[in-house]
Amino acid sequence: MNKLKDIATLWLKPPFDIETQKKVSELFKKPSEFEDSFYKNLEFGTGGIRGIMGVGTNRINKYTLGRSSQGLSKYLKKEFPNEKIKVVIAYDCRHNSKTLARKVAAVFSANGINVFLFSDLRPTPELSFAVRYLNAHCGIVLTASHNPPEYNGYKVYWKDGGQIVPPHDYKIIQQIEQTTYGEICFDADQSKIHLIDKEIDEAFCTKAIEISSCPQNVKDDFFIVFTSLHGTAITLMPKVFKAAGYYQFHSIKEQETPDGNFPTVKSPNPEDPKSFELGLQKAKELNADLVVGTDPDADRFGIAVRNLDGQFEKLNGNQTMIVLTRYLLENHPEDLSAKHFIGSTVVSSPIVQKIADHFGVECKLGLTGFKWISKMVEDFPDQNFIGGGEESFGYMVGDQVRDKDAITSALLATEIAAVQKNRGSSLYEYLIESYQLFGLYHEELISLTKTGKSGFEEIQKIMSDFRSNPPNSIGGIDVIKIEDFEKQFSFLKDGSKEALKFPKSNLVRFILKDNSQIAVRPSGTEPKIKFYFSVNTTFQKKENYADLKKTMELQCQKLIQSLGI
Repeated sequence: MNKLKDIATLWLKPPFDIETQKKVSELFKKPSEFEDSFYKNLEFGTGGIRGIMGVGTNRINKYTLGRSSQGLSKYLKKEFPNEKIKVVIAYDCRHNSKTLARKVAAVFSANGINVFLFSDLRPTPELSFAVRYLNAHCGIVLTASHNPPEYNGYKVYWKDGGQIVPPHDYKIIQQIEQTTYGEICFDADQSKIHLIDKEIDEAFCTKAIEISSCPQNVKDDFFIVFTSLHGTAITLMPKVFKAAGYYQFHSIKEQETPDGNFPTVKSPNPEDPKSFELGLQKAKELNADLVVGTDPDADRFGIAVRNLDGQFEKLNGNQTMIVLTRYLLENHPEDLSAKHFIGSTVVSSPIVQKIADHFGVECKLGLTGFKWISKMVEDFPDQNFIGGGEESFGYMVGDQVRDKDAITSALLATEIAAVQKNRGSSLYEYLIESYQLFGLYHEELISLTKTGKSGFEEIQKIMSDFRSNPPNSIGGIDVIKIEDFEKQFSFLKDGSKEALKFPKSNLVRFILKDNSQIAVRPSGTEPKIKFYFSVNTTFQKKENYADLKKTMELQCQKLIQSLGI
């Protein structure tokens, strides 16, 4: 505790302003909050820096983001010593996002870097698009994605439009760690700050609707209900869908206004079924065909479609990935071969490999975090990337945006549903057909929240226990392989081991004798530990779907209970 007090005491004098000093003084009277605010520095995770807003080294504030921006400025100057460096900055609807974005812009401009700052809130995929459109060297977006209202964040993108990956991420972190708070230059050079908006909007929309290819008559009687969940998608989604010819597009008025409090939902997360309640209510009133919801920065999206009984059922991220990937491959204009590839992650459904095999393309797997899928596009320029997704409700269509993109992906999902309806079928039946082709897979995710320093330590202990004392069986089924991505080896039941060709990551995956899989990892952006379960079976007859689905749900629950979570 004495060490923390020494660190905090530095925040009681310049360069920290009077207001910050006052708030830090008040924290000394709140031991638990004080400890959580200073026990560590915010770290780059799978999605950059993300944390609770407030004062302290473990909080999002103008100093922690200013220090990151100052360090990043120094790194950019080293990497591009003879170039006029350009940085694009966007921000979402969260509290303080606009103010923090302007503080960040001030730091870059004070360091002689040209800043292209969106004039108002914009979706994260548009930031990724803008980096390449403007030939910028770097991009920043102020967002905490789907986290609770008290959070904000800072995601860094490189010149390829993707989030930073090795070696840049490690080098940037080193540069930031070597930067003191006293070095931060907050005195903006306004001549280097340029506001952007309509030109980028129009270019992004034009690219997005290029994926829409079905005839207008297919779209005319297709009814869509959309909710932005108080986020940034409202700035572009209606415009994109109208331009694509979907005129029966109905937005939920109560959730249209961007609002960092997210007043109508407990969680602004399309993964949460409760976030769809207003959308489903409206869809029933309109007898709509599809419900689409996006998270606050519009990179994740969820859909609800009518099932075999005509009732709305929300698809999970893996299911949405299945139908989007299959449709892209079935309708690809070129003859498919090994020069084409799709991408996914090691915690997403193994069915993606089956889909790739069926169509004769390669399936590349990356670690958790969409930056690894984006990196594939850069790493394999001689191959053609078609699409990629992950279980956490993210998908990327083509390579125009180098991050998950709710807007373009939702447009593609809508086209699939509209085409299937026109054929007398449905997107849900298309999903079932996919299971008939590739095997029936069922996945579930369990997230345990562990807040504060004690929660952080508890998560570390859980991971350590899984490594030091791994289970021989789970749910009565033998574990035949343990993949430890931190040690970068697979350990087989016979005692042998094989190298894992992935960067180090705090992830352990168990492969069972029946091909079930369980992966365990701490979240890179939230105080959570996540457990990913996947079970599968063969499947031929559509009329058996409901019974098999229930059987697999029970099988999954058995695995979950076996681990005591």
